[in-house]
Formats: sequence, structure tokens, C-alpha cells
Amino acid sequence: MTREQYILATQHNNLPRAENAQLYPVGIYGWRKRCLYFFVLLLLVTMIVNLAMTIWILKVMNFTVDSPLVLQSDRNVTVNARNHMGQLTGQLTVGADAVEAQCKRFEVRASEDGRVLFSADEDEITIGAEKLKVTGTEGAVFGHSVETPHIRAEPSQDLRLESPTRSLIMEAPRGVQVSAAAGDFKATCRKELHLQSTEGEIFLNADTIRLGNLPTGSFSPSSPSSSSHSRQTVYELCVCPNGKLYLSPAGVGSTCQSSSNICLWS
Repeated sequence: MTREQYILATQHNNLPRAENAQLYPVGIYGWRKRCLYFFVLLLLVTMIVNLAMTIWILKVMNFTVDSPLVLQSDRNVTVNARNHMGQLTGQLTVGADAVEAQCKRFEVRASEDGRVLFSADEDEITIGAEKLKVTGTEGAVFGHSVETPHIRAEPSQDLRLESPTRSLIMEAPRGVQVSAAAGDFKATCRKELHLQSTEGEIFLNADTIRLGNLPTGSFSPSSPSSSSHSRQTVYELCVCPNGKLYLSPAGVGSTCQSSSNICLWS
């Protein structure tokens, strides 16, 4: 194409358009525009009301960043847990008189390492703390048996194992050790105290062994020159056939046979 042909073709394309060409406006006009503005204004009002309600709820319920969550009620506060079928699986009720928990297993864990400090279910109660401390004046009352490797009192306090209406039994397959390193050990009862060893022996090791309140048998000296019973200071320990112990005034020989009439009273 020559230069003249290119210029002619360009001038032909730049010719003005016909005067009767139609123009179509672009946009929303009329009632559609007014409806759009109305819905935008309604959405803005709804957002403002929603934000105001949210702020009011946070203020009324004391929802803050630095303060703990507080749930208050005039009667009680109940928290329920349900499974996917809607059945109740756990419930925690905080009332004015008590805190009740209904669940299959209740656990209290340490915040540091997560170990179980206390757990309870239908079969057993486990206390995982290093020390169980009972501060009540009446101590701890157990309705049935108790299994523990160690029982001790606080420093400078007495330890008492007592059964007011029934017997007190301590059993262990390899022995029971009761020690009082800095005080006395006392075992008292209302009726009878039995020390029984089925296969071994009962060994009493002490500097002095005293048996108080033993009955004293009567003994008449054979010679008038012997010391009277009122001045008797040495006694002989005697044993009845049924195991009862009694004292008999000591003589040159054994006087147990002479004062064995006390065995008839037992």
C-alpha cells in the first residue's frame, strides 16, 4: 500500500457518525436506585444495633479481657454435657449449700504436670497427692476398711487409732510396724487385749517390763520368824493353766502352788 492510499483510508475512518446514532445510559435509576439506598441504610442501622447489643451484653455479663468469667444466679448454676443423641452424660451444679457433680468419673489434675491429684468413680477413690491432711478435730471416720502404707500424725501431735464401738484390726502379709520415736506407745481397750502369733513368737525387748494391776495370791509363811505379808516387797510371777498371770509373795522356794487358789476365780 502506498502512502497516499494509507492517508485516504485513514481519513475515511475518521468521518463523523450519523446524527441519528442512539446513546444507552449505564447505571441504576428510578425506584430501583431508591430501593438500593433504602436496603443499604437498613443494613447500616442493623449493624449499629447489633454492635450496641453486643457491647451491652459484654458489659452486663462482666466479659472483660483481664477479669475472670463470672456466672451468677439467684438459685444455682448448672452445666450439662450431652452426647450426640442428646442424652445427659455429665452435670455440674453449683448451689447455695453444695456443689454436686454427676458423671462416670471425676478427676482433679495438677496444673503443672497434669498428674491426677484426685479421682473418683463407682469402684474406687484415688488420691494422688503426696500428703492427705485431715484437719478436723474429730479426725477421719471410715465406715469400712482402709488400705495405706503409712499413717503418721503432725509434728508434736498424738496419733490415735480408735474404734469406739467395734474392734480395731491391722493386717499385713509381711507384718505391721508401730513405732513412736520420740514418745510413748499406748494400746488401751475396754475389755480384752489379745496378742497372738500363730507361727512365731511374741518378743518383748525392754530394760523394764511392768505388768500393773495384777491380782496377788494369798500365802501363809511356814515359819513364824518369816516376814509378814504387810512388809512383803518381793513377789513371784505365776501363771494359771488358762494363761492368767498373778503375783505370789516370794519365799525360799516357789509359792505359786500355795497361792494358786486365785486361778479358781478366773
